[in-house]
Amino acid sequence: MITYSASAGRVWTADAVRRIEAENRRSADTHLFAVPLPPGWQVSVYLKDESTHRTGSLKHRLARSLFLFGLVNGWITEGTTIVEASSGSTAVSEAYFAQLLGLPFIAVMPRTTSSEKIALIQQYGGTCFFVDDAGQVYAEAERIARETGGHYLDQFTYAERATDWRGNNNIAESIFGQLALEEHPIPEWIVVGAGTGGTSATIGRYLRYNCHSTRLAVVDPENSAFFPAWADPSAPATGRASRIEGIGRPRQEPSFVPGVIDAMIQVPDSASVAAARHLKRLTGLHAGPSTGTNLWGVWQLAAALRAEGRAGSIVSLMCDSGDRYAGSYEDDAWLRGRGLDPEPFEAVLEEFFATGRWPG
Repeated sequence: MITYSASAGRVWTADAVRRIEAENRRSADTHLFAVPLPPGWQVSVYLKDESTHRTGSLKHRLARSLFLFGLVNGWITEGTTIVEASSGSTAVSEAYFAQLLGLPFIAVMPRTTSSEKIALIQQYGGTCFFVDDAGQVYAEAERIARETGGHYLDQFTYAERATDWRGNNNIAESIFGQLALEEHPIPEWIVVGAGTGGTSATIGRYLRYNCHSTRLAVVDPENSAFFPAWADPSAPATGRASRIEGIGRPRQEPSFVPGVIDAMIQVPDSASVAAARHLKRLTGLHAGPSTGTNLWGVWQLAAALRAEGRAGSIVSLMCDSGDRYAGSYEDDAWLRGRGLDPEPFEAVLEEFFATGRWPG
């Protein structure tokens, strides 16, 4: 005797996949900007502007992948409540895709999440559930999903497996396609931060799969668990909630893959803010603080190439827009209240651009 499952669910799933893929085909690729540098440096720096996605951040790619992963695994069906643990940008993008499919969405997030991100989640029809301790988001998301009969997307577990690292229009493939006609089409370094670890895992695997000589550097905010996990895999890695929204974690997340990373750089939180401000003065690009974390690493690697007398290119990401942080990282009083002082680090960058050498 053969027992068949109902086919109505498959019909809904097929249409949901079609809608997500149609949205993707309507979307253009993100720009790769060349950052102007002093003449004679022989180093090229590029920023891939992920803020131009429909939902305004790098997490648009991840949200799309997580929804497709949930659909093809049979975890998301018609009427499923979607639940996520997120500090903001991932939840914004997921709320958008939930609305696209007509599904309810609940984001579990720290109470300190920026008001701009909260408003965007609600704009896309999502509901925000706040916790006082960032470490509580996982258990609360699991509880809500269980009690609603919903699906916990769990970006921190599934980010590294939901995206095809071989290609299929992932961010690494896009970067290399856009660099093809540049002076240094195979970059010396790609620099990214770690939030889930999914982006670094995808890029690191892609580099190895395609036998590129490019090295992957991951930047990490102070007190995050990722750097100690990479530096000493045998020791238990714990940290604290990051003051830089979107990257850094109090624990090593399952999607973080240390073995694909060639270098890690710990970045002071105030330096992240300073580098984002410096970028705006230098280029007019208005980026959030996690982009500043990336750039603090980029400039150190650029200085090292110059010190070695080597030419080459470095690529990093503009993760989201500074507009999302008008009431936080853009506010000097807010920064002072959290012990963040970017001015000394801005002075370091001014000296670096004046001399071409990394101070100290």
